[in-house]
Amino acid sequence: MPLRNINWFKYAAPQPFYGLAGKLIPWFAVGALILGVAGLYIGLLIAPTDAQQGDAYRIIFIHVPAAWMSMFIYLLVAFWAAIGLIFNARLASMLALSLAPTGALMTFIALFTGALWGKPTWGTWWVWDARLTSELILLFLYFGFLSLHASIDDPRRADRSAAVLALVGVINVPIIYFSVKWWNTLHQGATISMTKAPAMASQMLLGMLLMVGSFWLYSLATSLYRCRTLVLEREEHAAWVVEEIQ
Repeated sequence: MPLRNINWFKYAAPQPFYGLAGKLIPWFAVGALILGVAGLYIGLLIAPTDAQQGDAYRIIFIHVPAAWMSMFIYLLVAFWAAIGLIFNARLASMLALSLAPTGALMTFIALFTGALWGKPTWGTWWVWDARLTSELILLFLYFGFLSLHASIDDPRRADRSAAVLALVGVINVPIIYFSVKWWNTLHQGATISMTKAPAMASQMLLGMLLMVGSFWLYSLATSLYRCRTLVLEREEHAAWVVEEIQ
């Protein structure tokens, strides 16, 4: 059946979504593993040594994809939270809640690998640089979103409260992205741009893109798995859920 003939709106309901997500998760997980192995192989063994930073730069094959995903996932959290808030869509709110832990993990990885990269490059593990500080704030926003949701017993009220926090926190994402342009920071500017040719060797770029794909598929797999669990928890009294878990 052609994709254009599929009624995608039916998957906005928990039961069809649950079945579709269950079919997609293994594909995303295997894809993440394949792209990750290929990306690390190219990044660690094939890509040339950087003329200025030596082999220390290779941390970028973990750091950069994690940093990109930390921001992108937060935008997705805010998007789905807004859909849930405006349209009272249960599944949208569950998607937002399911994405947040993976986003927090990506933010932590970005900060941790950034510290590992900063020590040999800057001579220090941490500086209160605009990019680093705003990325740390992003981690606190993820924690705040999850903690606020967990502190409210009623799921729907928790969804609404956490959605407001997520939407307020969106302002931090452009601050992270443009911080190296707006302020004088130690953090280097973007190596890959949509408007300029990449300032890196082709092997480096290929390894980077493969790792981005791996992190993205991993995020999809873990978030969908988490969302399926939430669906079972919140729809536990539905007949199809009772039948599913028996």
